[in-house]
Amino acid sequence: MAPGSSGFSKAGLGRLSDVLNRHVDSGRIPGLVALVSRGDETHVETIGTMRHDGGAPMRRDTIFRMASTSKPVTMAAAMVLLDECRLRLDEPVEPWLPELADPRVLTRIDAALDDTVPARRPITVRDVLTSTFGLGMDMTSLGTPIMGAIFEQGLTPNLPEPMPEPDEWMRRLGTLPLMHQPGARWQYQLSNDLVGVLVARVTGQSFETFLRERVFGPLGMTDTGFHVPAEKIDRLPTLYAPDPRTGEFHVWDESAGGRWSQPPAFQGGGGGLVSTVDDYHAYFRMLLNHGVHDGERILSRPAVELMTTNRLDPEQQAARHAMAVDNVHISFGQGQQGGWGLGMAVRTYRSDYAPIGQFGWDGGSGTATYADPVNQLTGILLTQVGASTPDQARVIQDFWTTLYQAIDD
Repeated sequence: MAPGSSGFSKAGLGRLSDVLNRHVDSGRIPGLVALVSRGDETHVETIGTMRHDGGAPMRRDTIFRMASTSKPVTMAAAMVLLDECRLRLDEPVEPWLPELADPRVLTRIDAALDDTVPARRPITVRDVLTSTFGLGMDMTSLGTPIMGAIFEQGLTPNLPEPMPEPDEWMRRLGTLPLMHQPGARWQYQLSNDLVGVLVARVTGQSFETFLRERVFGPLGMTDTGFHVPAEKIDRLPTLYAPDPRTGEFHVWDESAGGRWSQPPAFQGGGGGLVSTVDDYHAYFRMLLNHGVHDGERILSRPAVELMTTNRLDPEQQAARHAMAVDNVHISFGQGQQGGWGLGMAVRTYRSDYAPIGQFGWDGGSGTATYADPVNQLTGILLTQVGASTPDQARVIQDFWTTLYQAIDD
């Protein structure tokens, strides 16, 4: 932040509060917690309630299902291993993930699963970290045999049945052909879950244990993990997926007895974390500070730069762009303006208020987390409403508009 700048204007923060309150008062967003920070100034809004029909008020320490905003945080585990030379970007993953040895590739995206050719080369660590290893959630290819097989094998989160334990997940993944040659095309989700398996096998620890020892613990992220323990479950709000036609609130996941009330069989790096605004603030402030938190280095500066700058070439970027523009209610906001680093979006062109270089991601459970190196700014908005209607998208869009207009230089 430039010398003499004062963070946010009082009037601008007032408008931010008014806009967020308006969304909650509409009845479409039961509650939210928002944090904005710039330099040494931090401002938090807690609005509404934990349930759509009332109940306890939202609090600063409310724990949210972070969904895909897990991706930027869980990637840090792999970066620790790169820093320590326990992983190397351009070495094959086969020694740790033998299920992916000698992959075969579909002749075309809609081919039968046995219509394949050999992969031109092995899958590398780089392919996994950049989401280009050859399999993923391609929402432009729904209805193809390979997308059907991904769903049938239970390889994705948020299906009626939870994902299996990691070795079984890998076995199922290894039975499928790749959709594209390794390194050729960016694809969503599966790479980030694969990162967790890779980290666990390299370290001999569970993914969560390694994250807690090397990332969460040093950053003081005491409320972040893959489930909510019983003594904290009252801080987890009900998660809703409103009816797309009527807007009626349908429960997606309850707190007590829900999917995050017990340790999962699969610790999903792509969307499994729960956390709070302050825990995520510590993480993104660490990234803005080039890997350092309270004088302790968590990641090297080059590791942070690798994560938070675009890693995609134009051909790989084509699929990233298609996802950004072709998905209603998801085609919005900060993460759709350009490229992809490691586990997060990276803005490569300016189309609204935020500058080039902003990085972070959104989550289907109503979460958004980004940092902006140009303005030394962090914004975190957490709700409990899924992306089944435009309401979640609208509050996130308005959050970023009013956040940026509040900057006072």
